Amino acid sequence: MIGPRRVVVTGLGVLAANGIGKDAFWESLLAGRSGIGPVTLCDVTGLDSQIAGEVKAFNPRDFLRGALNPRHITRTAQLAIAASGLAARDAGLGPDSIDRDVPVAVFMGVSMGGFDFIEREIRRIAAKGLPSMLPSVVGCVNVMPGSLVVESLGLPAKLATMSNSCVGGIDAIAAACTEVRRGGADVALAGATDAPVVSCLMAGFSAARMLSTRNEVPSQASRPFDALRDRGVLAEGSAVVVVESLDHALHRGATCYAEFVSSFSEMDGDEGPASGLGATMAGSLSAAGLLPSDIDYVCAHGPSDQQIDRVETAMIRRVFGRHAYRIPVTSIKACTGNPLSAGGPMQVVAASQTLRTGWILPTANYEHADPHCDLDYAPGKPRRLDCRHVMINAHGMGGVNTSLILRNPPAA
Repeated sequence: MIGPRRVVVTGLGVLAANGIGKDAFWESLLAGRSGIGPVTLCDVTGLDSQIAGEVKAFNPRDFLRGALNPRHITRTAQLAIAASGLAARDAGLGPDSIDRDVPVAVFMGVSMGGFDFIEREIRRIAAKGLPSMLPSVVGCVNVMPGSLVVESLGLPAKLATMSNSCVGGIDAIAAACTEVRRGGADVALAGATDAPVVSCLMAGFSAARMLSTRNEVPSQASRPFDALRDRGVLAEGSAVVVVESLDHALHRGATCYAEFVSSFSEMDGDEGPASGLGATMAGSLSAAGLLPSDIDYVCAHGPSDQQIDRVETAMIRRVFGRHAYRIPVTSIKACTGNPLSAGGPMQVVAASQTLRTGWILPTANYEHADPHCDLDYAPGKPRRLDCRHVMINAHGMGGVNTSLILRNPPAA
């Protein structure tokens, strides 16, 4: 083939507060059903925020193979292995379905990796002294989730880890698509994982006044773009997608959920957190050769933060002009919470399902209009839409931003 290859999404794997597996996850989003609840994974006594998005009924032994022992693996890595296995299975990806002479590319995003191990070992040392520390200290480095994913796949692979704050996951997917597009791999697994629901991180985010204090009704705490939102809700989870060249996917009869079009990244400017989304949205449109009017739906970052929700809305208005008022702009974080680097990949999973099914997800818990957030946030219930192009936005601490565009998959 002459020129860049077309790249499609062929497998979806997700573990989120609102469901394990693409079907449970999607059904929850359609229903606007939140997975946020009281924290059970760690001690949050005395903290202002005592709620989080925890992955429920997760048994790592259901997903680990061979000699992998969950007691020696951080929860961050456990979730990554599980999501990757689900994505590979959904794509029908196995030793007999790909060319073993061409390594699979694995791109994994991580933001706060291994803090459950770090916290546990610090407490062990404090109680019993330095010699009591377990020898598996390497398990908490950020490369381990991706490394263990490669081991669990049992396939020849090459690995890259993206630790780029909360956009690490969507950057990993963009990098994987670029690798396949240029011919560096036929197949790639890409996404992110984070498990920040540990005491030290809950305390840190709470002290920074970044977490909602609506402890009485957790399911209504995350309220993207709603006038009564206070702050976001910390969450854990992992989402991984399989991407491959269109020719490779068609040759093996794979289902195509969506096609990758373009992505663009930029730092924030002088207008505050998330202001860089103006440049990333404009840049992704330019890279794709698209006009603002070509975008049918924006899957927004929308973390339920008073300032960031307003800035993202303002950037959408700036880039899209009058078209901003003609398209739905929704956030899934009312249902998922904010799973840090896994947030962008969860949006990619949701947007891929939107393109395949024609259903636009509602923004759950949106009830009160904010005059600074005046777009169509599709409250209440899902709606049908002939959707060709979706734009996905992600913002992270440190002033990083990425926008990515997907479009309808080509007919088989």
